[in-house]
Formats: sequence, structure tokens, C-alpha cells
Amino acid sequence: MEYFSSKELKKLTQPQSASNGEDNGQVTIIGGSSLFKGAPLFSLKAASRIVDMVYFSSPEPTLEKVAAYMQADLPSFIWVPFEEVEKYIEKSDAILIGPGFLRFSSEYSEAKERMELCDEECQKTRDITKTLLEKFAHKKWVVDAGSLQTIDPAWLPKNAIVTPNKKEFFMLFGEKLEMGETISEEVAATVQAQATKHDCIIVVKGPETVVASKDKVVVVKGGNAGLTKGGSGDTQAGLTAALLAKNEPFFAAASAAYLIKASADEIHKRVGVYYNATDVAEEIPRVLASYQK
Repeated sequence: MEYFSSKELKKLTQPQSASNGEDNGQVTIIGGSSLFKGAPLFSLKAASRIVDMVYFSSPEPTLEKVAAYMQADLPSFIWVPFEEVEKYIEKSDAILIGPGFLRFSSEYSEAKERMELCDEECQKTRDITKTLLEKFAHKKWVVDAGSLQTIDPAWLPKNAIVTPNKKEFFMLFGEKLEMGETISEEVAATVQAQATKHDCIIVVKGPETVVASKDKVVVVKGGNAGLTKGGSGDTQAGLTAALLAKNEPFFAAASAAYLIKASADEIHKRVGVYYNATDVAEEIPRVLASYQK
């Protein structure tokens, strides 16, 4: 187990002066629901600042109108009807699935009270995620939020990145993590064991974040309590997918985890913990550029 160094960020792939549109990455983001319409927006804001093109699609029919409103604030993405999403998955360098997907039909559903149940919205999320992961197992994936809360880890393609907190880690892998302010060797070993078993990259978010593959484990320090705000995880997932487009999966996952925390710490110098996920998404480019000088 080692700590991720900011010096590593200079190794991230950067656009070349002679590059053309779409040379520097295309990402498809799939998410959103009747309850969480805005969640994918945080992912879009983060990803659109890194890659050349971001496509957004959702099985929730009302999201098309919401996307139109989103584009007034964030014009740098393309809405894709869900019946056409497979074409865009195939042409993309990386895909993020899950932000805003539902695990329960409502915040007060019987299934939420009885954790063993999977209601109709949960099943919808499972079916969509399973179908796309299996059909496009050759692509580079980030699986987050509703998708990682409902799937079987056996469905994960090789080198897929999953981004759980400790509760979601238990939902996905069935093991509890005793996470404090620092990552213990025991926690790191448990996470790496699951990464090895399923041949994936696992990013467990917390006061310190642990990133594990079958070959390596790093701990990412930094961050502050402002990152507990809603949308921070969606922002990290979008950034991870954007970096994954042109970088190796483990490195992309660790770099994204570092940049989220470093961006939050820069904001904290100005306003303490009184910021939100949009502020973090807007700070990321400045922080990344400062480390790549």
C-alpha cells in the first residue's frame, strides 16, 4: 500500500497541439431518473471540461426535456435518445453508467425498508446495466451510484471501475469495511481481494480513499467535509470516466480521486466547507492545470 503522489498527474494524457475534434476523448454518460434528474448534470460538468465530446442518455423519458434546460447552463454535451445509446457507446472511449439511476421506486418504498427486496425500479436499473455491461464488455466502463447498488459484481467487465462508498461496497460485495480517518492495511487488503476476484478497479471513497486493482493499491489523502454534499460522487464519477477515455483504468481512477480531493481543498481555503458539487466541478480544471505545469 502506498500513497498517490500529485507528481503522477503530469503523466495524464494531454491534448496535442495538432489534435482535432474527438481526438482527445469521447464519453457516454447514462443515468438519471424521475427522482434524480439532476445527478448526471454533475458528471456532465466534470467530464465536459476534460474530453472533446460528451453524450448523455437516459431511459427516463422526461429527461429529454430536462436535458434541454440543462443545455442552457451547460451546452457542451449532446443528448442521445435511449433507443440510440448503443451506437454512442460503441463510438465512445469510456462509458459511465449509474448516476441518478434508482434503487427504489421512492424514498419511502417497502423495498427500502426491507433491504432484501428489489422493487420495479431496482429491477429496471439491474436489467439495463446488465444488458449494456455484457453487450459492450470490450469497452471501458465506470459503474456508479444506482447501477453499482443493484448489480451482481460477476457482470463487471474486465478492468471496469466501480466507485462505492463503504455502504455501497457492502451492497456490491457483501463485505463490511471498518473505515476511519485513515485506511488500515486490513481495509486495503479486503478491497484488493475483491478487485482481484472480479478483475476490476475499486475506488472506495472516504476521508482517505483507497484505490485497488489485482496488482496495486494506493491511498489518496486530502479532502474535507464539504465533499459530503450531494453530487460530489457524481462529479468524481464523471471525472473518472473522462480521464479513463485516454488513460489506463487504475491510473485514471486514482488521478480522479486525487483531483476531487485537491479541488475541494483549494475551495476550502476560500470558503471553508460552504461549497457544493458544482463548485468542485468548476475548480477541477484549475487544479489539474496547476499540477501539469
